[in-house]
Amino acid sequence: MTIRQSSNDTAAGAPSAATTLGAAPPTSPDPPTSADPPTSAAAPMVRPRGTGERGLRGWQLGVLAAGTFTLGVDGFVLSGLLPSISKDLSVGVSTAGQLTTIFSITYAVASPVVATLTGRYDRRVLLGGGLILFLLGMVGQALAPSYAVMAVGRAFAAVGAAAFQSNAYIMAGVLAGEERRGRALAAVTAGTSLSTVLGVPFGVLIGQWFGWRVVLWIITGLAAITALCVPRLPAAQVPQTSMRTRLGVLTRPPVLLVLLTTVGLVGAPILLISYLPVVLGMDSDDTSLVLVLLAFGVGSLVGNRLVGRLVDSRGALPVLLLGAGGMTCAFTVLIGTQAWYGAAMVTMFAVGAFQGLSITPQQHRLFVVAPDVSAVALGLNGSAIYAGAAVGAALGGLTVDLSGASTIPAAAALLGAVAFVYSALTAPERRLRGSVTSTDRSEGGAGVVRDQAG
Repeated sequence: MTIRQSSNDTAAGAPSAATTLGAAPPTSPDPPTSADPPTSAAAPMVRPRGTGERGLRGWQLGVLAAGTFTLGVDGFVLSGLLPSISKDLSVGVSTAGQLTTIFSITYAVASPVVATLTGRYDRRVLLGGGLILFLLGMVGQALAPSYAVMAVGRAFAAVGAAAFQSNAYIMAGVLAGEERRGRALAAVTAGTSLSTVLGVPFGVLIGQWFGWRVVLWIITGLAAITALCVPRLPAAQVPQTSMRTRLGVLTRPPVLLVLLTTVGLVGAPILLISYLPVVLGMDSDDTSLVLVLLAFGVGSLVGNRLVGRLVDSRGALPVLLLGAGGMTCAFTVLIGTQAWYGAAMVTMFAVGAFQGLSITPQQHRLFVVAPDVSAVALGLNGSAIYAGAAVGAALGGLTVDLSGASTIPAAAALLGAVAFVYSALTAPERRLRGSVTSTDRSEGGAGVVRDQAG
């Protein structure tokens, strides 16, 4: 699953996992970034020409969303085609499910490495180059005669996805400004949400009619079309950041706490989605599976439509807890509804809706807890998203082998509950807000810092 987000100096993006894309409204000045976290000096991201004071235009956000849509279809659709892929490649279902783990681990590791090596590049080069590498990996998968070749193709595609998706989020998040950042990030995330609503169900349907390899060829074509649009985006650069600096940001307790939350929030739904057909007792050629995936996708779209304004108006942490708690409850309900088609479809709608509320708040929280290195922190969040996907897919495969597919909803509910409790108990922005309040009181209320994290 390619969620979103989610890291060449940015976030990824989920989640898999894509809303009307309007022009970005007036913004506040760009938040600073820094090549050296320990210092107070900040190097601002260069605002590209042609964006004026309104950040990226609607059609430019649309190009970024088209890319996350393509990556989202690739990530989600494999779960619906898992029985066919395992049969064609002569491997077990749990082994085929580890293709998600391979993709996710490669993404998580490649993301900071690519970001470090390409720090001075124009973001358009990374967006376009990432899509090209991604589509080459997809070609390898579509032609794969064996599981090993398929796995190599997944790894190549993951490196390309890391280059594109992270930069898509950094352009949207930094250029939007503080007041509209939630909506800008949600607009790019909308690509992933739309992929679950439209791309995945129709992808599974095409796979049922023409085979899973045809689906991969279609994804390859979408990546090529999006890559052709990337040169029309404005030029943009961010300060180069060394690997040492990136790892230094990772050692900041507030950042690390938020990133660990991301791992749990992503791992829980991926644990379920990666093996959804076998959980529901459906084959890849069962048309009922298409409708269940459609219900999940519609739920994701609803959540994504709400999350931007909720984060901007209510704060990131309350929305995050709502999403995590809601997902956990939906997983618990699925334990009893997985055997009934109609009830399972309604439950999967709820899973999608609450999942749609969980990723954008994480990105927003990082702007609060690490405003001087937000670009680097967002990039690490992209790695955390895919680390969570790797954990979820691996745990799902282990659950299938040890206790059977029917116990996967219970495992997802347990992991979701852990993520919810952890998020509620850690919440580093609460301590930061308390310290700001104390400072304001000691200084007579001067220099009030605005905190939208909740």
